[in-house]
Amino acid sequence: MLHYVDNIPIFGDPVDLGALLQIKNCATDAAHVALMGDHHKGYGMPIGGVAAYVDKISPAGVGYDIACGNKAVRLDLQYADIENDLPAIADEIWKTLSFGVGRANSEAVDHELFDSETWKDIPFLRNSPNLKELARRQLGTIGSGNHYCDLFKDEDGRIWVGVHFGSRGFGHKVASEFMRLSGSTGNDMDAKPGLLSVNTEEGADYLQAMKLAGEYAYAGRDWVCQKVASTLGARIVKEIHNHHNFAWNEEHFGEDLWVVRKGATPAAPDQKGFVGGSMGDQSVILEGVDSKEAKAVMNSTVHGAGRVMSRTKAAGKARRVKGQIVRISEGLVNMEAVRKRIASQGIQLRGAGADEAPEVYKRLPEVLAHHEPTIRVLHRLDPLVVCMAGSDEFDPYKD
Repeated sequence: MLHYVDNIPIFGDPVDLGALLQIKNCATDAAHVALMGDHHKGYGMPIGGVAAYVDKISPAGVGYDIACGNKAVRLDLQYADIENDLPAIADEIWKTLSFGVGRANSEAVDHELFDSETWKDIPFLRNSPNLKELARRQLGTIGSGNHYCDLFKDEDGRIWVGVHFGSRGFGHKVASEFMRLSGSTGNDMDAKPGLLSVNTEEGADYLQAMKLAGEYAYAGRDWVCQKVASTLGARIVKEIHNHHNFAWNEEHFGEDLWVVRKGATPAAPDQKGFVGGSMGDQSVILEGVDSKEAKAVMNSTVHGAGRVMSRTKAAGKARRVKGQIVRISEGLVNMEAVRKRIASQGIQLRGAGADEAPEVYKRLPEVLAHHEPTIRVLHRLDPLVVCMAGSDEFDPYKD
């Protein structure tokens, strides 16, 4: 249930103290802040944090992975149609899609967003011609860390595809530049996020670049979902699509605000969202409901289950030496045992590492229970195929 700490509306118990410190830092400049049930420490602003500003925008609040988000599509398939083909389907998805850091898509993907005048209008983009080409090469790639492409069945045996990733290297470079302009470096996790006035050239440029990164992320997720549907010889019959690292201009508490959601999903009344659990847990399709609790957190909800163990603690320490991963220390998660357990659940797992094991996350049903007054669960999705970048990939994008 919703409770308050120092007048900050918070879902989830116990409260992550690192995340609480960070949202308090944000509150010194923001008009309103809140923490979702999956909150945990991030860079400057906590994951699962919401901060609303008057005439200001926080590039560090949106984060390095601008427009990271989830998309789920329902296919015109039933579980019985593919039940016996899941290993082959998992192999095909893993082979066809591009997982990992810095990867280029094996297929050239074009999109009208590359004709946008924004590439010419914003000095940083205009003076970085290689950035557009990087974006072209990476459109439709999934990346590493907690980014994935999964196949699910719902309570009626209908098949869904779910994906989670953002604007890739393009968004990371845009974020880095405008964080620099705002005075945020990303080196101090607990530093107060820098701000840009939306009425300045820098602030207006950031909003325009953020919007372009959002279009880019949407295009990538659209492409991946369509690619999987085509691979299965299926049609997409329903789509649910949301950013959760973004800023929206909205009205709350009678004010016109820039609402920054970092690892938080917009959930206005009747607005639908896809929220993923861990690789061995259910995911859900949900929608926002009209309630006083929903209004208190500016119609926001979770974007996932929420980490309870750091990547390093789970997987141990490693570093790259001449392009090779060198193990420095072991983590707490026995990934071989995890793979056996996932397989025993009938889930086809490809890639993934100890830092994304179910043990490092809260259970999504328990997190959602905290948000009960603000959301309605429409469908519960059981994982059939889970594809993620392998454990030898390092994720630099600081989701």
